[in-house]
Amino acid sequence: MPKLNRRAFLRGVGGAAIALPWLEAMSGCGREAGPRASRLRSSQQAMDGVPKRFVVFFSANGTIPGNWVPDGVGGDFSMSPILGPLAAHKAKLNVLSGIDMLSTRSGPGDGHQKGMGHMLTGTELLEGDQFPGGGNSGTAGWGGGISVDQELVKHIGQTTRLGSLELGVQVRSATVWSRMSYLGADQPVPPEENPYAAFERVFGNLGDDPLGRAERVARRRTVLDTVMSDYQNLSARLGASDRQRLDNHLESIREVERRLDANAGVGESCATPTLGEVIDHNANDNYPLVGRLQMDLLAMALACDLTRVASLQWSRSVSNVRFSWLPTPVPEGHHQLSHEGDSNGDAVDKLTRINTWYAEQFAYLLGRLDSMPEGDGTVLDNTLVLWCNELGKGNSHTRNNMPYVLAGGAGGAVRGGRHLAFDGDHPHNNLLVSILNAFDVDTDSFGNPAFCTGPIPGLVG
Repeated sequence: MPKLNRRAFLRGVGGAAIALPWLEAMSGCGREAGPRASRLRSSQQAMDGVPKRFVVFFSANGTIPGNWVPDGVGGDFSMSPILGPLAAHKAKLNVLSGIDMLSTRSGPGDGHQKGMGHMLTGTELLEGDQFPGGGNSGTAGWGGGISVDQELVKHIGQTTRLGSLELGVQVRSATVWSRMSYLGADQPVPPEENPYAAFERVFGNLGDDPLGRAERVARRRTVLDTVMSDYQNLSARLGASDRQRLDNHLESIREVERRLDANAGVGESCATPTLGEVIDHNANDNYPLVGRLQMDLLAMALACDLTRVASLQWSRSVSNVRFSWLPTPVPEGHHQLSHEGDSNGDAVDKLTRINTWYAEQFAYLLGRLDSMPEGDGTVLDNTLVLWCNELGKGNSHTRNNMPYVLAGGAGGAVRGGRHLAFDGDHPHNNLLVSILNAFDVDTDSFGNPAFCTGPIPGLVG
């Protein structure tokens, strides 16, 4: 069969379109078998380039270092209590400890403001009076430079429908405490907190859609039905493995559609259809549900190659989400607990359980990406996912010994299965440089060069 275009779509009536995942047919050898087919695939993938992707996963208020840092270093380490949910992905992880956010020792802002604004930019906040800080820290403006995710858009985000996709879960207000991505100095990028709006933006044709909201929802509900004729024609031309990939891909989209509709079931029975379609994505107890939907949407957007740069921001710095859904609920707000002293064993236990829950969410996202075959591996193998935090430890507001986890291989640029332990000898700017290097960006500096000494040795390559 003729080679499929990497940007091929299934198209149906009314302009509905669904981007395809990576298929062997896109390399021109989808029906071949045996060693020759394998060699052709490897050669063609090297030429075509299975896409490399970058994802940021954020959680707030620091961690409990004693329960976060793994035992052992290098490849001989065991997962810590907090990172335990990631054990199944250990071979594809790089846990980094002992990295300090040195740039936050410069410029305006309180601890949370600096941590959030420097986290992906590696440079000082702007002077300004928009945001009064906590304590006697004065005031601050927005971030002072481009963030690493948006820098990568320049290199890997120029051929996709969306340069980048920013999703959030109960981020709420637009302040320096709640923005981590920047197009440049004084240019924060807001995340989309509503999974329904995110679905329509990513998978709908809203730019030229004159229909009202209720009709758009109806289109979303039936988008797969409208492309089935195109699907049947394409499926007949594919080999068995490609048909399975395509079926799995469409079923994933169908599952999210079912969940989006099912979540509004109670509302539909007691309100108009338009109002009933939307759950309250800002309700505290809906936090896990909204986050799960956002992760599913993010994973599908990557698999569809609609974007190669994405982020998921759980809440914000100074997050006061109440973890009421845990098996043993935590009634206090997260930020409130994070200020308790180290001698408060009850608070340490609750904060450990909160951070472990975030590790479970991170594991879910990695599992979704790792379940999607692509090339000779999975989408996770071709992606680099950074789990980051604005603080190292909540009660001291320290930005030393930051809790970083990198997952995935960025197409073979990063090998996993390691705990890389440092002793404050690498500023976090060096981590940002290494991330850029993993995507073939030839640089030894990012952010404020005064806080950058080059890439972290051995992390990439």
